[in-house]
Amino acid sequence: MAIRVAQIATGNAGALALRHLIEDPRFELVGVWVHTAEKAGRDAGELAGLDVATGVTATTSADDIIAAAPDCVVYCAMSDNRPVEAVRDIREYLSAGINVAGTAPTPLINPAAGIPDSARAKLEAAAMDGGATLFVTGVDPGFTNDLLPLAITGTCREVRQVRCTEFSDYATYDSTESMVDVMGFGTPLDQTPLLFLPGVLTAGWGASIHLLAAGLGVEIDEITEHVEREPAPETYEVAACTIAEGTQAGFRFQITGMVAGEPVIVVEHVTRTRDDLRPDWPYAVQEGHSYRVEVIGEPSYVLDLAAQSADGDHNYSAILAGVGRVVNAVPAVVAAEPGLTTTLQMPLTGAPGIVGPR
Repeated sequence: MAIRVAQIATGNAGALALRHLIEDPRFELVGVWVHTAEKAGRDAGELAGLDVATGVTATTSADDIIAAAPDCVVYCAMSDNRPVEAVRDIREYLSAGINVAGTAPTPLINPAAGIPDSARAKLEAAAMDGGATLFVTGVDPGFTNDLLPLAITGTCREVRQVRCTEFSDYATYDSTESMVDVMGFGTPLDQTPLLFLPGVLTAGWGASIHLLAAGLGVEIDEITEHVEREPAPETYEVAACTIAEGTQAGFRFQITGMVAGEPVIVVEHVTRTRDDLRPDWPYAVQEGHSYRVEVIGEPSYVLDLAAQSADGDHNYSAILAGVGRVVNAVPAVVAAEPGLTTTLQMPLTGAPGIVGPR
């Protein structure tokens, strides 16, 4: 019997998750929640970019989603600028007995370390009262920070450091809210964007660092943050905005988990909007976007991972990978015991099967 699912939000990530849910025979789509009235009433197939009518129309009401009684919702709503509201959304679904697999909020990748005790207690109580399970993951934060490093370090005799790096060119990423409001592209360097306010990087990636540390059997003593921002040498256009000369055009940050004074887990992002910015910063092995997992130990490893898609560029492929990890986890989330779970408790999941060449 197909798993009854509903999609929450249809932005860059949500639309791709919605297409996956529609096309995957493991699932029966029963609801779609959207943020704007402009999308309300439209067929899910249209919102997913498909030339097919599903008969499921979008709603702006969470009550409508609950009334549809899905086994699981796939939660992809924007949460960077509304973390409290997003957690409240999820708690409502869990209380109603609906499992949640999501890409956000990212601190819920590891609820034990990602959110305050009081908020976690309410979320866990909702899950237990509703008999539902929560699992949040993605690409970064997500499987490049936990699943891949754990798989690699599982072959090591000893591990001294793990470094997870995202290399990205965001020139084609078209979300103005993420690019400008959150990351600060095109804004003056004397203004601090949301992402770089004190503690925000730790809030976003600290949960992943603590999760990987738990998988490695160590405890993090402290997490440090370091940020470099690079101005534009001239004014130019990217998909989401105009980047004026002197405003932010790139950045590099590190969030480091320290153990006994040593940098044991490092998460780094090297982000540009054109290739010639900061040639002294490291580059991806594939033009545009890739991920690197480095393990210093016995043996040591360097793994470079570059996603590709016939339907879009490197930014599209990265989002596709993140939502694919979430959607493919839905059957395991539905089958799991009630509560708040992480990659450490979830079984390894994959796509439904090999279908041959396109």
